[in-house]
Amino acid sequence: MRWLYLGVGFTALLLGILGIFLPILPTTPFILLAAACFARSSERLHDFLLGNRITGPIIYEWCQYRSVSRRVKRWVYFMIILSFGSSILMVSSYWLKSMLIALLMILMFFIWRIPVRDTVIYSKEN
Repeated sequence: MRWLYLGVGFTALLLGILGIFLPILPTTPFILLAAACFARSSERLHDFLLGNRITGPIIYEWCQYRSVSRRVKRWVYFMIILSFGSSILMVSSYWLKSMLIALLMILMFFIWRIPVRDTVIYSKEN
């Protein structure tokens, strides 16, 4: 079972990294899935994700409080609008533009529903 978690964790991490560069492919859910899988399979890889200056505080906040900081939420909105906006400008079909706008609205609503914690307490010991 450990190898299955390790394989899913590496796959999720790879998809999360690809999501940084590819529009529509999400990054954060894949990184969170990788952290959950590594927590069950490899303490070293889990500690690596928690110790990362970018992913660590986000993963810690999500695991402890099921929320994100206001700064992270703003960054997510910015990246979503940037990636969807560029995709909408690139496609020529009105049907595809409509579909992208609908996906954008659904994703924005989903992100809007995630709770925000203004005070973020993060410690590398946890």
